[in-house]
Amino acid sequence: MTGLLPGDPAAGIGGEATPRAICVLAPNPSPMTLDGTNTWLLSEPGSDLAVVVDPGPLHEGHLRRVIETAEQQGKRIALTLLTHGHADHSEGAARFAELTRTEVRALDPAYRLGSEGLTNGQRLDVGGLDLRVVGTPGHTSDSLTFHLPADGAILTGDTVLGRGTTMVAHPDGRLGDYLDSLRHLHTMAAEHGVGTVLPGHGPVLADALGAVEYYLAHRAARLAQVETAAEDGLRTAPEVVARVYADVDRALWPAAELSVLAQLEYLEEHGLI
Repeated sequence: MTGLLPGDPAAGIGGEATPRAICVLAPNPSPMTLDGTNTWLLSEPGSDLAVVVDPGPLHEGHLRRVIETAEQQGKRIALTLLTHGHADHSEGAARFAELTRTEVRALDPAYRLGSEGLTNGQRLDVGGLDLRVVGTPGHTSDSLTFHLPADGAILTGDTVLGRGTTMVAHPDGRLGDYLDSLRHLHTMAAEHGVGTVLPGHGPVLADALGAVEYYLAHRAARLAQVETAAEDGLRTAPEVVARVYADVDRALWPAAELSVLAQLEYLEEHGLI
């Protein structure tokens, strides 16, 4: 979805974002993926090992460009991670694993290659890089955020984007989970030194707290609009989208319908409609 977020979004996308994070932008732009998928190359300064988060689509040129970027930094890719299983983040993972001879770790076993997965609260150390796994379900049930404490940064996948807002991918994604995840990220930003958002799509955000507060306010406003529409007798997703998301590009209406279904489910569960 379009629109600016707090935090002075970076003018360009790609390249060094923090001392430990480099973005390699995949060539898959669309209304849903914005400029394309952000593949993240993470490494501790001085280390010869690197971690890749979200190899992106199955695009040979992009996958090889990620490897070349690591090699230019004097790094060997030692591990591949996924924020979630949507194809624009994970489709290229198997081929990337083949090229780099790495395991692919994810929350959902269906997307893992190797014996190990990821769990909420897990701490990874790769060449001195301290990377912490934070469960942030809602966009999807398997959505993860990766915390880089040394940079005060979080890699949010599709949970928080660098531009506009994201969808709740009903029925796998659930609004209640998503709100809980946003609140958890809000606590991390307010109390635990997180200042930078490294999103799965769009530019880097330098005001994590402002971005999450924007998301919470936006979601509350949309939920109120959906509740009003339902009270007026609009109970199907297309009907609600036509009213509530009338200002949104129609190319995004199918995604908006998934979010509306998640919102209607949430309202029903809480006895609000």
